[in-house]
Amino acid sequence: MKRTSKRLLTTLVATSLVLFLTAQSAMASIDHGGVSGQGLYGETNDRVVTNAGFIVIAFFPLLIFVLSMAQWRLDKRRDARKAAIKARRGSEDWRGGW
Repeated sequence: MKRTSKRLLTTLVATSLVLFLTAQSAMASIDHGGVSGQGLYGETNDRVVTNAGFIVIAFFPLLIFVLSMAQWRLDKRRDARKAAIKARRGSEDWRGGW
């Protein structure tokens, strides 16, 4: 129990320190000149937000399709390997001995 509480205390101190040290740079990057809605991309408007939403909508089905195809190929290879092992066990050539 003591080890867990020491680890928790160390984690909390490290997290607080990181947040404390990075808060100053985050506050320095805020432009108080009245420009709102400007990020790394530039000024955002409805069209930028809509296009970003469409990209997200298209990304996830595409990701699911690609990962499904990869899984299908891996399953196909696994089944072929199992069939080859089964065929080898039944073959006279691979039984061993003289």
